Amino acid sequence: MAEYSAPLRDMQFLLKEVFDVEKLWESLPKAAEAVDIDTADAILEEAGKISTNLLDPINRSGDEQACQWNEGVVTTPSGFKEAYATFIEGGWCGLSGNPEYGGMGMPKMIGAQVEEMIQSANISFGLYPMLTAGACLAMDKHASDELKEKYLPKMYEGVWAGSMDLTEAHSGSDLGIIRTKAVPQDDGSYSVTGSKIFITAGDHDLTENIIHLVLAKLPDAPAGPRGISLFLVPKVLVNEDGSLGDANAVTCGSIEHKMGIKASATCVVNFDDSKGWLVGEVNKGLACMFTMMNYERLGVGIQGLAAAERSYQNAVEYAKDRLQGRALTGPAAPDKIADPIIVHPDIRRMLLNMRAMTEGSRAFSNYVAKYLDISKYTEDASQREYAEAMVALLTPVAKAFLTDRGLESTVMGQQVYGGHGYVREWGQEQLVRDVRIAQIYEGTNGIQAMDLMGRKIAANRGKLYELFANEVADFVESNRDNPELQQFLEPLSASLSRLSDATEQVIKDAANNPNAIGAACVDYLDLFGYVAFAYMWAMQAQVALQKVDGDSSGFYDAKLKTAKYYFSRILPRTTSLLEAIKSGPDEMMALAEEQF
Repeated sequence: MAEYSAPLRDMQFLLKEVFDVEKLWESLPKAAEAVDIDTADAILEEAGKISTNLLDPINRSGDEQACQWNEGVVTTPSGFKEAYATFIEGGWCGLSGNPEYGGMGMPKMIGAQVEEMIQSANISFGLYPMLTAGACLAMDKHASDELKEKYLPKMYEGVWAGSMDLTEAHSGSDLGIIRTKAVPQDDGSYSVTGSKIFITAGDHDLTENIIHLVLAKLPDAPAGPRGISLFLVPKVLVNEDGSLGDANAVTCGSIEHKMGIKASATCVVNFDDSKGWLVGEVNKGLACMFTMMNYERLGVGIQGLAAAERSYQNAVEYAKDRLQGRALTGPAAPDKIADPIIVHPDIRRMLLNMRAMTEGSRAFSNYVAKYLDISKYTEDASQREYAEAMVALLTPVAKAFLTDRGLESTVMGQQVYGGHGYVREWGQEQLVRDVRIAQIYEGTNGIQAMDLMGRKIAANRGKLYELFANEVADFVESNRDNPELQQFLEPLSASLSRLSDATEQVIKDAANNPNAIGAACVDYLDLFGYVAFAYMWAMQAQVALQKVDGDSSGFYDAKLKTAKYYFSRILPRTTSLLEAIKSGPDEMMALAEEQF
């Protein structure tokens, strides 16, 4: 496997040139207080070094050893504790945390880039700080001042970890039927009893304490999702002075033996009259959880991007080195026994597909992060409302489209390797196994598609969609006088029209057929994703066209060539997706159950 190399040049291109974060931060004083461009560069440079030198070397060994469970004790693979100690020494757990409690307060546009590098180097390792960050986000927004002061500093420091405990054996996506109970106590705490499964980082040996955020129901709670509350339940109780006290009644019953991410502990966590404290309001637990869902779902999308980037790097190195056959146009390396396989059109097809989708994914993750930052930092109510609406619309696309394409890219990388991609020696097969979970957790991609089409599009009759469509249309219109850009703007505009047609069609069909949304939603999310990526590539091409002349590095030239490939070879997929959506739900629902 190729040694991981952080794609810093592309990250800086997006931040500085495409999205112009200096100008953005100037318009958001609270963001400008937190970071400047020099600080951002330094953070990214250091994150790249840590990812390459600290996390990448323990990626394969972590997969081979996996986490171990022995009589309730979970241990991580060799090297993980030492790497984690170095990681938290650099303050990385608190990168985007609230400065009032010891966090660094960095914008998500920086955090997204750092997350990508960490996940590219070692997805299993990256899940531990990712879960802590999610728990901190929910606590910072909804917990009492007392709880925040007691727990957040240690969590931002990384000395304590966080975990989100939602799923139960009988209750996955339908959280309204959870059975975990929380009984009020005289001292203001709650006694929490129940069992949770599939809990990422639910137990491990990296930190001295783990702070569980647990969904549970009070004895008199309303039925369904309206009766869910959120509770903070520490693995080890914390004394009034902040020191650790007695062990809480929180145990790990087992860990899962998984297809991938084997160095990440996926646990059954049992609560047996465990002591906990309410976070937020009674029966408002889902609202507390959804505070962090947009960040976490973007984070999972970034996992897909991260695996795709790593796959591309691996495949390119192999394709340049592996000698097989001769170029169709004649020997490219006549002094060698055969030509490197990168001369073959089919290898280039796979590499360019991977590159175009990976760089499109990186741009799109930054685009969503931009709106998260605006919603967080702006003092303008209308601007915040717009940004929050865009985040709501784009989040399911970021989670599902980036992870679907991420798996595709790892499989393409495996195909470039041929038989060597199927064996453990080269490490490519681990990427395929590791990234597969990203399509499943944090809400399966099918549920993301239903959320997009049902809640974000049909429920408001396309009003949220119009925000995105109008932004893209404004971009096209504002560049009408740029003749060089028309080669990108014309297909972008045509694909946006197809997306608008699909939107109108499904909204119309849904009024008469309850199955219309479910039948169309996955194809619709893909259609939306390809159009959104066309917008990302048009923005990148706009910058590259201005700077390509005189650029000796070839960076901007490569950008333009990859953009042209995206528009000519990938964007046409939107035509078939529209036709599939227009076919409606009838054929999908025609087969009787007993005919399956």
